[in-house]
Amino acid sequence: MRSLWWLPGSLSGSLILLLGLAPLGALLWQAGELTPLALLQDPYLRHVLIFSLSQAALSTVLSLGLAIPLARALSRRHFPGRRLLIKLFGLSLVLPVIIAIFGIVTVHGQQGWVAWLLRHADIEVGNYLYGLTGILLAHVFFNMPLAARLLLQAIEGIPDSSWRLASQLGLNSGQLFRVLEWPVMRSHLPGLASLIFMLCFTSFTTVLALGGGPKSTTLEVAIYQALRLDFDLATAGSLALLQLLLSGLILWGQHKLQRSTPSRIAPDRRAERPDRHHWQTRLWDALILTLAIGIFLPPLLAITGAGLTPDLLTALASERLWQATALSLQIALLAGLLALLLGGGLLLTSRHLRLRRRERRHAALWEASGSLILMLPAVVMSTGLFILFMPWVDVFAIAPWLVILVNALMALPYVIRTLSGPMQLVARQYDRLGDSLGVLGWQRLRLIEWPLLRRPLALALALAMTLSLGDLGAIALFGSSELATLPWLLYQQLGSYQLGPAAATALLLLLLCLALFVLTERMLGGKDAHS
Repeated sequence: MRSLWWLPGSLSGSLILLLGLAPLGALLWQAGELTPLALLQDPYLRHVLIFSLSQAALSTVLSLGLAIPLARALSRRHFPGRRLLIKLFGLSLVLPVIIAIFGIVTVHGQQGWVAWLLRHADIEVGNYLYGLTGILLAHVFFNMPLAARLLLQAIEGIPDSSWRLASQLGLNSGQLFRVLEWPVMRSHLPGLASLIFMLCFTSFTTVLALGGGPKSTTLEVAIYQALRLDFDLATAGSLALLQLLLSGLILWGQHKLQRSTPSRIAPDRRAERPDRHHWQTRLWDALILTLAIGIFLPPLLAITGAGLTPDLLTALASERLWQATALSLQIALLAGLLALLLGGGLLLTSRHLRLRRRERRHAALWEASGSLILMLPAVVMSTGLFILFMPWVDVFAIAPWLVILVNALMALPYVIRTLSGPMQLVARQYDRLGDSLGVLGWQRLRLIEWPLLRRPLALALALAMTLSLGDLGAIALFGSSELATLPWLLYQQLGSYQLGPAAATALLLLLLCLALFVLTERMLGGKDAHS
């Protein structure tokens, strides 16, 4: 078996390379003479590009502009529910986007909570949800908590001795920010800003659901419209190439800006900040915390509250809902297993290169090949696959398999990051022992690898399945009345203002994501998976 160390990585890498380069080749072939630069001669497409970049920049500025004072407020204040609030901030990383969109629509839509309160106060603000305002609101909902958590960790890494010295010197809040907090935040902000910009630039579901018209269209939505609405393959291919080029440049910039900063685990008992008792900071922190909680918590409450209505049983009786549920679970299971197989194959080969042959650069290249898929957003890859298979087969007949492929590749970077460390650790600790006992091949996998890796394997599979279950990117291109997953069904219900059925769909999708994650970890990872 060890002589075939190259086989699992070669099979996985070849499939990943094929699925990455083949759609790219199809896009180049279909685009023909209609190059991305030629597209920019069209005023509308120039507007789409400018809007894509400007909404991402505005979202980044707003998210960080709120996250910085929010991190400072959380550092200064200790109140009931603070720890729970910080944990809830972590939901923005795993919550399916379409579910969060439902919560935002329930709160901020024309029939939402905010509109109801304003009508009772005789205030008319109009429909502010759809368009740039709604896109920015959704992006801040997702990215502000992420940025605040990371910046709070940076602040809590400041040594207690620095706070005590600042207290002795009588530094006020502004001086504390300039001398202590800003230097540690500044080291995180470039990488954090580039990450948020990338997430907002490639945001498809948010813009598709809340864009509201041609004025608020991004490149990915324009690709979707060119293919699904106009069936203009040349324009779709050229736009996809432009999106790929810009995504690659942003990822390159993110790699250059991202710096590994030393972290320090904060003790439970910390030196008291000298500015926490000033009335000005109390008032400012109260305002910031109220604003942040007002943006973040109501949509989360709406997701569960809106679904628990007397009409829930009627909505759950829908045959289409359960057909979409069955299809979603099948796609999630197959996409998760495929992502696990591809990631495991790459890591087996890279581990052998790193630990047994001491070829660290080659090992890093094998692992990086699984993350290169980040340069191909789901809509771009789906467009390439559509163009690639269209001359040969009925694309919509094989659409479920294409959705599985795209979802598996989108989850692959998360699988690799989850499994890379544990797999290397097991090999370092037990490789020589296994060799000395003559435990090789499948016996080693069964007796050594599986018992030690079942928990990280369960976590990786649960993460991949959950990401696939809540994904709208691939199914938006291939979805139809016969092929409808829960995210696609929820998007259609929101688009036709069926808020009652949408509430039931969103609640079911949320419960399925949680149940799938927990059950996979419990069943595959063992009864102590959460310990």
